Amino acid sequence: MKVYQTSEIKNIALLGSAGSGKTTLAEAMLFESGVIKRRGSVENQNTVSDYFPVEKEYGYSVFSSVLSYEWKDKMMNFIDCPGSDDFIGGVISALNVTDMGLMLIDATSGVEVGTMNQFRYAEELNKPILFLINQLDHEKADYDNTLNGLKEMYGNKVTVVQYPTSSGTSFDAVVDVLKQKMYKWKPGATAPEVLEIPAEEKDKADEYFQILLEAAAENDEGLMEKFFDQGTLTEEEMREGIHKGMLSRSIFPVFVASGEKNMCVHRVMNFLSMVAPSPADMPAPVNVKGDEVKPESSGSTSLFFFKTTVEPHIGEVSYFKVMSGKVTEGDDLVNANRNSKERLSQIQIVAGQIRNKAEVLNAGSIGAAVKLKDVRTGDTLNSKDSENKFDFIKYPNPRYRRAIRAVSESNTEKMSEALSRMREEDPTWVIEVSKELKQTIVSGQGEFHLKTLKWRIENNDKIEIEFIEPKIPYRETITKAARADYRHKKQSGGAGQFGEVHMIVEPYTEGMPIPEVFRFGGQEYKISVRDTQEIPLEWGGKLVFINSIVGGAIDSRFLPAIQKGLMQRMEQGPLTGSYARDVRVIVYDGKMHPVDSNEISFMLAGRNAFSMAFKEAGPKILEPIYDVVVSIPAEFMGDIMSDLQSRRGMIMGMESEKGFEKLKARVPLKEMSNYSTSLSSITGGRGSFNMTFASYELVPSDVQDKLLKEYEAQKKDED
Repeated sequence: MKVYQTSEIKNIALLGSAGSGKTTLAEAMLFESGVIKRRGSVENQNTVSDYFPVEKEYGYSVFSSVLSYEWKDKMMNFIDCPGSDDFIGGVISALNVTDMGLMLIDATSGVEVGTMNQFRYAEELNKPILFLINQLDHEKADYDNTLNGLKEMYGNKVTVVQYPTSSGTSFDAVVDVLKQKMYKWKPGATAPEVLEIPAEEKDKADEYFQILLEAAAENDEGLMEKFFDQGTLTEEEMREGIHKGMLSRSIFPVFVASGEKNMCVHRVMNFLSMVAPSPADMPAPVNVKGDEVKPESSGSTSLFFFKTTVEPHIGEVSYFKVMSGKVTEGDDLVNANRNSKERLSQIQIVAGQIRNKAEVLNAGSIGAAVKLKDVRTGDTLNSKDSENKFDFIKYPNPRYRRAIRAVSESNTEKMSEALSRMREEDPTWVIEVSKELKQTIVSGQGEFHLKTLKWRIENNDKIEIEFIEPKIPYRETITKAARADYRHKKQSGGAGQFGEVHMIVEPYTEGMPIPEVFRFGGQEYKISVRDTQEIPLEWGGKLVFINSIVGGAIDSRFLPAIQKGLMQRMEQGPLTGSYARDVRVIVYDGKMHPVDSNEISFMLAGRNAFSMAFKEAGPKILEPIYDVVVSIPAEFMGDIMSDLQSRRGMIMGMESEKGFEKLKARVPLKEMSNYSTSLSSITGGRGSFNMTFASYELVPSDVQDKLLKEYEAQKKDED
């Protein structure tokens, strides 16, 4: 295989909603390039791109697939991305290591939610986009409506390069505005006839040509001058202008195709090989120090690993992009994340399951290595003269969570190993073994996402698992001051146990003063601060512990034991067993016994005194509240608002964005359990949302009463 220079490499993310035909188009491109001799199909479960068992089972892409082929003296590296929003992680990874997106639009559906979500990520990363209106041969295809939808959504930057003379079952000809030719396919033909544009299409083609000509000229001062002088540009000059317009995102070219019938695929491949940006054309990425790292083969070697898969009969495959320098088979590199050495005994160029050995890969290349010793997704490998480290891929917050457990407890450890491995393959899965909730929580992008995880564990790892409703990480706190004392006394022959603790608890906020006097039941309790300790809690908030003991009522050596008893109760709150927070405890008196007092006695006395005082201090339960942003077509606004309000949501505002409405709300986590399913049902799959933690707030009194009763019932069952 030829060694390609950085300027000869094209890295492209293959984007589009589920069902837009990405996998079928990829199959056609690999066939055209000669990588495969026979085309597979999604229906027959034999495509190069979707080769994992779960993808064959469900008939949709779960993982992004790297597909490389040589074309017109260029190395074309495509990453075929999943269309479902549940697998958005593959899209985000791909866009971060490629230089543009080829966005497929289903001619039967037009601009879909998936289109908009993926376009938004491309926009955030400032990546060029080329639109390909696909499946024009489908009986329900509507080119004009699809094009109008694109223009309505993305404005005049949407620029026609090709259009069909008709769409639907009669689709057989395409006018190429740039080439000023018409391609026409006879029934069953694999290659088109190249014809002059017929008279009935001439006016339309000329109009589109003029728009394309002006758009190309606008992106280069020299081209603009020539355009004004001569009134036109050559095809090569127009390609140059389109290239520059794509780089500045001032042009979104529109092509057309039928991936299934391999119509116009060859032409799109030619255009991309000539006009798509190379890594050298794009802004240089920055390392974690903020330094630019230019993709120059003469520089120090740095590889960034953006994807990991565990593949049948092979094991772990690690996919990387050469950020700078070059990598050669047998290179010894250093892992910047783990400070370990790694030898790349073999490097490969891949097309799905098809692998070709590569001896050298220059900056900008995308390749793979098998069975590396200690490399994970997100790691950087460097040559000895490089200290780069990259961390530029930012994944969205999870939106759907479930507790997971092995049906057979003996498989718990195996399940954990499987989850850890799958997290490497898809970083948008978040796995948390919660000490607080005593559950393993799996969070993902949606119900479909977790359904796929379950299928893989049960079918690939042969571990039967079940999802259950996750517990909510409530917090407990108090709203007023209260006092309690507790004596722990135990005598059972020999040395006994004795400890007595008197304390005051009150709600704590940052910077609040310490009262000099408290009054309870008509009696005053004067406070004389000897020592103050502020203890930040892992779960948020603080415990403030004040020693106000006078006259040596409790020896200072027992204070750490009292504090330990308090922390035990803070970790398992008196109301529901949830973490407690934001409490100030003042220990002001107590009693000791010269023989029987010990640490365990004061730990128990402190813990029980705290529980008693806490329950008298206006105890309240706090629940996690999330900021939720829902993107929906305007016609669903009323239904979505009603649904959120039924979930105890508070509407915070709304705004319009490119044909969609953005609804902002604050909703308790408890009420978001099945929201992704509900949103899909209400909007017919046309809505999307994201959620981020906002704060802890008091639960309503009726909810608190219900939680208290549930906890009491649970304790009785355990007893």
